[in-house]
Amino acid sequence: MITRRTLALLAVTFLAPAAAEAGAAKPKLEARIGELKAKTAALVAAQRPHLDALSPPQRLAAPPAIWRVPGGLTDFKDCSRCPQMVVIPAGEFTMGSPPSDKQAETQHRVTIAAPFAVSKFEITFDQWDDCVKNRGCGGYRPEDEGWGRGKRPVVNLSWENARDYVSWLSVKTGKPYRLLSEAEWEYAARAGTTTPFWFGATIVPSQANFDGSTDGSGPSELNRQKTMPVGSFPANAFGLHDMHGNAWEWVEDCWHDDYTAKAPTDGSAWVEDGCRGHVGRGGSWEDSQSELRSSARSGGFKDELSSTDGLRIARGL
Repeated sequence: MITRRTLALLAVTFLAPAAAEAGAAKPKLEARIGELKAKTAALVAAQRPHLDALSPPQRLAAPPAIWRVPGGLTDFKDCSRCPQMVVIPAGEFTMGSPPSDKQAETQHRVTIAAPFAVSKFEITFDQWDDCVKNRGCGGYRPEDEGWGRGKRPVVNLSWENARDYVSWLSVKTGKPYRLLSEAEWEYAARAGTTTPFWFGATIVPSQANFDGSTDGSGPSELNRQKTMPVGSFPANAFGLHDMHGNAWEWVEDCWHDDYTAKAPTDGSAWVEDGCRGHVGRGGSWEDSQSELRSSARSGGFKDELSSTDGLRIARGL
């Protein structure tokens, strides 16, 4: 006969080792992160001097530098239901678009001297609903437009909503989750490339979810007119999916019409007290190719909602 005491013993027998294993995994992860940061610092110190010796025009024209530690930590999760995080190596790149592209994104050089982590996918409705279920995210349950929830990217999010999610996840895990900066987002999207898209000079609907029709008339294979489940399209060289299209992704920065000498060059967010407008990156299911470029930018008020707006998150290491 199974008694309450028997059940309690079974729980101790089977659950305690699992809990102990989970507890042991955290120090192991932190040790690997510490090792990665130390090795990255040494790598940057050895490889950055030749870039520092270049003149400003030479450095702007220099190819991207990716300071990846061989055999270092590549991905992790802080809890079973937490987003899968991908470690983005330190590096340096030219942010913006060249004058030949005739776009409004002035080029400037940015150095990201330490690795950081980015969610492998856009945050999904499942992940957002888990936040709400656990009394986070202001209890806000965004509409899915009839497309379905689950593994589709959560949309109808404002910048304030996006901040609510990373705040909740930070409290839940005790780790420094946040929104990406504009510079981090573009560096992560490019993944070492200099072309308009990480795929190359052009992009087609088999590579991303966007309005690929010439007249915007769908629905058709070229104009799906809705989001797709995250991970439906190939990952870039850093292992990130859907950096082009599907849903715009809020970042931390205040909106500025273009980059000026005040724009940070260290990968941090360009913020000012009291700004109401913030930046979105990546384009969405309804946008044209031009709005999906790695350097393309959009902006919105901090409380603005749209069926095109979602988020991707970062975590400090």
